[in-house]
Amino acid sequence: MSQLGTYLLLFALAVSGYGLLAAVVGAKTGRPALVESARRCAFGLFAAMAAACATMLAALLSNDFAIRYVADNSALQTPTFFKALSLWAADDGSLLLWNLILASYIAAVALRFRRDRPPTFPYALSVLFGVQVFYLILINGPARPFASLANPPADGRGPAPLLQNHPLMAVHPPFLYLGFIGFTVPFAFGVAALLAGQGSDQWVSVIRRWTLVVWCFLTVGLVLGALWSYSVLGWGGYWAWDPVENVALLPWLMSTAFLHSVMLQERRGMARLWNIALVIGAFALMTFGTFLTRGNVLSSVHAFAQTSVGPAYLAFLALVLLAGFGLVAWRLPELRTPASLTSAISREGAFVANNVLLLAATAIILLGTTFPLVVEAVSGQQITVGGPYFRSAVTPVFLLILLLARYGWPRSSSRPAARRSSPDWRSAGVACAAARSAPWPEAGEGTRAWSCIWGSRWSRRAS
Repeated sequence: MSQLGTYLLLFALAVSGYGLLAAVVGAKTGRPALVESARRCAFGLFAAMAAACATMLAALLSNDFAIRYVADNSALQTPTFFKALSLWAADDGSLLLWNLILASYIAAVALRFRRDRPPTFPYALSVLFGVQVFYLILINGPARPFASLANPPADGRGPAPLLQNHPLMAVHPPFLYLGFIGFTVPFAFGVAALLAGQGSDQWVSVIRRWTLVVWCFLTVGLVLGALWSYSVLGWGGYWAWDPVENVALLPWLMSTAFLHSVMLQERRGMARLWNIALVIGAFALMTFGTFLTRGNVLSSVHAFAQTSVGPAYLAFLALVLLAGFGLVAWRLPELRTPASLTSAISREGAFVANNVLLLAATAIILLGTTFPLVVEAVSGQQITVGGPYFRSAVTPVFLLILLLARYGWPRSSSRPAARRSSPDWRSAGVACAAARSAPWPEAGEGTRAWSCIWGSRWSRRAS
């Protein structure tokens, strides 16, 4: 099984490399046959990754301790259900699942655009294959899930206790991966629009639904993680502002901002530069979160330990930032739009304010998460930024977002939004209920009282 899995991963890398080369050459030379060949490679890639994951699953279920990963993450006494879930219990195995999900997204894109293809499709396919090549290099190099042991043990170590005491282990990581990895699709089409010089709004209509599906997956993953934290970790709440929790929330906030501002571009021709920056930023935050989780940077119950892929992730993050925003700077004249915001007190203004608040929350959480790392790198001192900072800094921003959530898209933006609609007592009630029920022992009663006063005031006015 060790040799079979290794050969399957090498075959997947070769297929991805060919798909990347064929898509790039086909896009540059305008040869549809090469693009079609690259598109069909997506299905071979998916089949190879599915076979590799099935091989690892069979090794786990059959107690093949000759494979190092099985010996480290399974045992004879481990229940069969949790043996199967050990596939993503550690870094090497979770990278197998990561590559399978990414291959699934590429196959879905190839299937969706088998006939009616946008002009940016060859470039998007090349970006998708390029990202896949990076992750396949990881599991064929630094991380080797099918590495074998010269002297196999009679029994394995078994998975960590936290990973074999709750059924949410079966759904939380896959949904989180579906959300995280799914940001590759909008990123690929956004970069493809920059590469092809398509400064129009066509790429937005292509990826809006993809982004919405990915956003839903990530939302479900975050909710399941909160339930798991409450029932397993004993933190006394659903959210403890753990660094790995925070880096999972960051792309969710930025993608939420994109799903709001994309309507400005589709219906008013505004925010073209803003939207492409949000798409690249969401993918960069996903990559950054993966680096923190897998790069031996954080000390967290969620982080993978003893991995050697940290420098590779850091180099990939640098490449994403430099290439993505470098392309934005290159195409800047084409991304500028003549349409502009006519009035700040309008529904369009509410959408812009919503985006500003979501990015403000992203910046606050990112600062609190990375500040201890920066201090340790500069001075060698270890500090922590705990829940009180995040709650006191983020709560007012989230309450303002709830206030703006009342506004939808108007039939006419000629009248000020403040005159067209009353405050939303439902949002206020949600804010008050959340403030009352949330387990915030360190925050004191100030934040809760302020939230409920805000909610009661607007409820009275709305009624």
